[in-house]
Amino acid sequence: MLRDLISTEVFTILILVSLLLVASAKLMHPKRFNDFTSIVVNFKYLKVYARDQKFLDGFEALLFGNLVIGLAIFAYQFYDKGQILLEASELLLLKIGFAIALFFLIKVLLERLISSVLSIDTIISSYLFQKISYKNFIGLILIPINGILIYTIHPNTIMFVSIFVVLAIINCIGSLSFFKRNQNTIKKNFFYFILYLCALEISPYVILYKLITSI
Repeated sequence: MLRDLISTEVFTILILVSLLLVASAKLMHPKRFNDFTSIVVNFKYLKVYARDQKFLDGFEALLFGNLVIGLAIFAYQFYDKGQILLEASELLLLKIGFAIALFFLIKVLLERLISSVLSIDTIISSYLFQKISYKNFIGLILIPINGILIYTIHPNTIMFVSIFVVLAIINCIGSLSFFKRNQNTIKKNFFYFILYLCALEISPYVILYKLITSI
């Protein structure tokens, strides 16, 4: 049973914006986009484009925009638990999207700053590129997932948790593959790398979890 058309209007607009962002990325960088879509099974994208990464990259910016929208929709649906949307849903979605974007941007800036202080810029730069790439890939997956959850079924908590676990596994695959391919370099900077992981990979999410559960 489909949900009320009026209640899903804002989601329809956001999904269309996501599709527009992804289509723009593919139109502007067709070869790179094709390599990007196979990132889970082929490391060609990471090997080729990591060398040419920029601080401000149009391709990554478009996919990051799609990621923020996808995560905002998914987070709102989890919060809403499939119920009829409230009139203030647009404002709540905007707040969630802004919080997600701000969290990721601040985190990346801090990671680059800390890596510079610890003199491990090269390895962290490569790690960030791979981590961001996998997160942007998750953004692609969220488009059909959100579409199904909005227009086809009434999701429950178990379904949301299952989807979250699958997305988390994809994200972990990216991190584990990086550790495996760069284990020699990591061993040389093991103490600093562990310090980095504890400070900027574990702590932020623990703090975020505490904030969400308290709210």
